[in-house]
Amino acid sequence: MKALLVLEDGTFFEGRVFAGEGEVFGEVVFNTSMTGYQEILTDPSYHGQIVAMTYPLIGNYGINPEDVESGKVQVEGFIVREYEPVPSNWRSRTALADYLTGEGILGIEGVDTRALTRHLRLAGAMKGIISTEDLEPRSLVSKAKAAPGLVGRDLVKDVTGRKVYEWPVAGEACFHVVAFDFGIKFNILRCLVERGCRVTVVPAWTSAGDVKALKPDGIILSNGPGDPEPVTYAVETIRKLIGRVPLFGICLGQQLLGLALGGKTYKLKFGHRGANHPVKNLRTGRVEITTQNHGFCVDVDSIRDSDVEITHVNLNDQTLEGIRHRSLPLFSVQYHPEASAGPHDANYLFDDFIEMMKKANGKS
Repeated sequence: MKALLVLEDGTFFEGRVFAGEGEVFGEVVFNTSMTGYQEILTDPSYHGQIVAMTYPLIGNYGINPEDVESGKVQVEGFIVREYEPVPSNWRSRTALADYLTGEGILGIEGVDTRALTRHLRLAGAMKGIISTEDLEPRSLVSKAKAAPGLVGRDLVKDVTGRKVYEWPVAGEACFHVVAFDFGIKFNILRCLVERGCRVTVVPAWTSAGDVKALKPDGIILSNGPGDPEPVTYAVETIRKLIGRVPLFGICLGQQLLGLALGGKTYKLKFGHRGANHPVKNLRTGRVEITTQNHGFCVDVDSIRDSDVEITHVNLNDQTLEGIRHRSLPLFSVQYHPEASAGPHDANYLFDDFIEMMKKANGKS
């Protein structure tokens, strides 16, 4: 079945359906990872976006139930150069096409993803539409322009959990961590449990008072989708929690923490998405290869003269990748230390969080 991808600036690409059908809208972005498409598809940070993979062959190792990062597929649509319909991996339980179709997600192949990626790098990420129903480019351009963008929209409310719950843990826990679910990836929770933490996950709008009542030893501010500025309720809550217990922000969590500390955020031209982004740790001088997925960033100049230390920078564009308060127990990074998928260079940050909780509790 033929499909058409049309961007709001009038650029269009022809493709073929390999999963689903219909018409979907979203911000069109690209991811440079060579593997990890299952984790990408289920990452809530991609809510509201159509994802194109730069690696040309996708689907060759299928889908398994262990590597999901949330309870469902989160992307609006999926674009690949070539789909492999016959997966070969001992962990595979189903083909990618069947998985997407079962989740009601439109996937297309045969798209010139090199040309698409180059266009998005030059012109910036933009709204787009994929359709199997309407194959008239001019009509689809109008629809794409009329679709809502990401700026000014609170997408966190669409992906956060509705109830408080405990992540399964085996054995006795050393620390109790409360994790705000702004669109949290499961592997963040796994990394905490592996280090002996009991984790209580709370909805994004949970009040500071309710969090304090849980008596946490530390708080995680999770990743999530979209523009941080409309998520004002979370910023106000974080502001009330600063200095109470150790805080660790990840991705959107850093942006919300930056706003709570008086900083500003802005939208990147085409964002950082992939498992191969170089980040320099200014405290150690080491370079970490990191997994990233974000389209917004904290303005480094808005916090440079505050009590916040800049700890990490992106070596591709010098944007802010990490901060730490000079006197209060809090730090954050713009990338994903839990990886999944991706390199484990930044896994040590969870150990740093454990050490911060030990110090706050007089155990170090």
